[in-house]
Amino acid sequence: MIQLGLNSNFPYKQAVLGVSWAIYSFKTYLSWRQHVRLANPKLGVPLLLAEHVTAEEHEKAKAYGRAKSSFAFGLDLFNQLVATAMIVFDALPLMWGVSGTVLEAAGFTGSHEILQAVVFSSIWVLQSTILSIPFDYYKNFVVEEEFGFNKMTIPLFFSDKAKSLLLTVLLGSPLIAGGISVIEWGGQNFVFYAGAFVLVAQCALILLFPTVIAPLFNKFTPLEDGDLKTDINALAKSVDFPLTKLFVIDGSKRSSHSNAYFTGLFKDKRIVLFDTLLEQMERREILAVLAHELGHWKMSHIVRTLAVNQFNVLVTFYAFSYVSVFLQPLLRKLTVYSLDSSSTPLHYTTPLVSYTSQPTAIGFVLFSFLFEPIDFVSGFALMTLSRVHEFEADQYAKKLGYASELKSGLIKLNKKNLGNLIPDPWFSAWNYSHPPMVERLAAIGKTE
Repeated sequence: MIQLGLNSNFPYKQAVLGVSWAIYSFKTYLSWRQHVRLANPKLGVPLLLAEHVTAEEHEKAKAYGRAKSSFAFGLDLFNQLVATAMIVFDALPLMWGVSGTVLEAAGFTGSHEILQAVVFSSIWVLQSTILSIPFDYYKNFVVEEEFGFNKMTIPLFFSDKAKSLLLTVLLGSPLIAGGISVIEWGGQNFVFYAGAFVLVAQCALILLFPTVIAPLFNKFTPLEDGDLKTDINALAKSVDFPLTKLFVIDGSKRSSHSNAYFTGLFKDKRIVLFDTLLEQMERREILAVLAHELGHWKMSHIVRTLAVNQFNVLVTFYAFSYVSVFLQPLLRKLTVYSLDSSSTPLHYTTPLVSYTSQPTAIGFVLFSFLFEPIDFVSGFALMTLSRVHEFEADQYAKKLGYASELKSGLIKLNKKNLGNLIPDPWFSAWNYSHPPMVERLAAIGKTE
């Protein structure tokens, strides 16, 4: 049995904890603004929706929003305390040591950094899943249940958890092993090689999602012949969308929330409709929602987002290669000790920058904590870009002649999902991937 100790003259823990708690405080402030706004009795139904949403429906949506934010306060605080404890008590080095012990028990002797990184990540995923179960259970069977959204059974809940855990380990393990191998093989020029590896991995997951991953959780049934199917095929053909398959999934077995999306690469595109969407909307409204989704494709929003994400990946890897030099004093002292508290280092005494002896996985996790402010800002930029894309997709649907149906469809979706009609502008700017409802409706109606 072995354990790891982490020591350095660099004030790593103080720096990470200071940054982490500052970001947590800011996020909590934004959430508090939203929570207080939802509790304000003076904020009634916006004028633009006065004919469509009753005061009772509005108050129910506000209560749902408060219930979700109250739950989020507790969850965020718990996650912050767990992250703090992991830094203060050197949980990451301990988990790395445990992963080494697991390998030794399995008969692997000597240095097996890649295998140890796979075991380390599996332990990480396992503990994260276990810690999330009580909160996810409460969210589904208390919060969502109270407002009539939860349709999930307890066996299905735990089945989903088990499948998600298994999939994460099975798909994540080769990605982690491949990523570390590329970093070590690439040496000082690993940034571009690792970036290319991530891009290939993302494309592979896009291909696997509709054919392998999603069917494990939902039943995909071809949309039955009829006017809706005929109209959808005609719509796709009119904009040269390479539609190959059209499915309905049983989303209602988990929730009464509704959605629609398309997936696939190149000339193999699939449109997926939730069964709840078919129940809640009229045929022309469904076509309007799909026209919006086709707008994302026609205007290359997926490609744009993928390109931005790829740029972020390259920046992250470049920063890792740069910052790791300054973390060398810290990482050189990532040493392995026996349980008798001997301070004699056994191995891992060369700088991480060589990518040969130091555990790259640990180095990257340590770096990711320091990189959190950049992630926070880039997350805001991505949210802003996403809202721009949503406005553009709405305009595309409008251009195809679905303005009134899109508006009525969005209003129905918002009412059925108890969407917030009065979000705090600061909170929505940092957290909403879609524009607030009033802003979307106003934008659609500007040139009618």
